[in-house]
Amino acid sequence: MAGTVAHTAEEATVRELRRSALRLLFMLAALALVVVPLLQELPLGESSQTGLLAWLLVVLGFYWLYAGLGYRPLLLAQLLCFSAAATLLSTKILLVIVDVHRLTFLRHLATGLILVGAACAAANLGGMLVSLYRRTRGVVDEE
Repeated sequence: MAGTVAHTAEEATVRELRRSALRLLFMLAALALVVVPLLQELPLGESSQTGLLAWLLVVLGFYWLYAGLGYRPLLLAQLLCFSAAATLLSTKILLVIVDVHRLTFLRHLATGLILVGAACAAANLGGMLVSLYRRTRGVVDEE
């Protein structure tokens, strides 16, 4: 493969870490401020809206993992949570299609998994910012 390979936060330089943290921060802010309200305005049921969000988070999780935007264990944990939530919500939607409406706990469980995945994303960003702070303080202290 030609080109540079993206580093994860563990092996990134200060410049790469700063750029990755800013990209991740802007993506999370855009997701929270633009995408989630837009999904809520769609004329869909609650399970469908949450399902679309979960699948979007799966795609973003794969991108974050591919681009090296964070710590690999946290990225894998959030990808696992988002994927499980998307699977549960897809199952819930299929059950509603075949006229089974009583399994609302699937949506509640999926929402909890999305929140756990979001906590992993927040911890990932926080870890990157702490690491960036320590590295820049270390560079300043050494000079």
